[in-house]
Amino acid sequence: MALIFDIKRFAINDGPGIRTTLFMKGCPLRCVWCHNPEGFSEKPVKMYTKKKCIGCQSCVEVCPQKNLVLTAEGIKDLGRCVGCGKCTDECPTLALEMAGKEWKMDELMAVVEKERTVMEESGGGVTMCGGEPLMHTDYLCEVLDELGKRNIHRTVDTTLFASPEQVKRVAERCELMLVDLKMMDSEKHRRYTGVPNEQILANIRLLSEMGKEYWVRIPLIVGVNADDENLRASAEFLTSLPKKPEVVNLLVYHDVGIGKHARLGTKYNPEDIQMEAPGEEVQQRALDIMKEYGLMAKIGG
Repeated sequence: MALIFDIKRFAINDGPGIRTTLFMKGCPLRCVWCHNPEGFSEKPVKMYTKKKCIGCQSCVEVCPQKNLVLTAEGIKDLGRCVGCGKCTDECPTLALEMAGKEWKMDELMAVVEKERTVMEESGGGVTMCGGEPLMHTDYLCEVLDELGKRNIHRTVDTTLFASPEQVKRVAERCELMLVDLKMMDSEKHRRYTGVPNEQILANIRLLSEMGKEYWVRIPLIVGVNADDENLRASAEFLTSLPKKPEVVNLLVYHDVGIGKHARLGTKYNPEDIQMEAPGEEVQQRALDIMKEYGLMAKIGG
């Protein structure tokens, strides 16, 4: 059983139409710019929002590990948390929340079915996201099979940092793959994400050879990968494939992960790597390069 840490309803940027996006916990990458750091661990993690805290200490009193204490800076975690969730259940203002919950299949499908009409009328469906959903291939395939039985369009948003066997199993069970392509230089990829990219590139080629429908998503980050050299190398790679991606989504960098790291008690961008959002000129340049190579590209999506 895998954990779901978020369910986003009426999503419009996770594939075609209006979708329900299910976020699975656990990821082998540690992208410096990640905006879902609560998805790193496969286990539940506690998040604390100081401005919501009223200092009632109900969480302190209920914790069986005596792990929490109220200080002038708010609730402090003493490092003995076992993830039981009793403190979050007791918090009246949701200042403490637990990211990560097991869902029975019928419960998960009940949530999905609430949006069936909207999804069908918009040409949408369900997107499995993360974290990295391929970390839990067996559970992911069970969910995809159940969605298939219900005639719901299935999309998987993935880094493709997995074995070819895992990729094949998942690809055969969905209508669309959304594939991250961070950068082409493997050493830079390792520096910014924690892993090399050879397996990822090989799996993108595998998807192409399978004839699967896939979109490629490139985070556009000045100082990391928005330079002409990387964009051209990315475009050359994609156009070398037997089946090109239907679209290349250029995703403008944002630093929303800062707030989430603060709630987790961790540090965003600990090495202080210089990263900036691309201005309109950089965005247009990236679009022009992709189109120069015959790729359909757009900002966002």
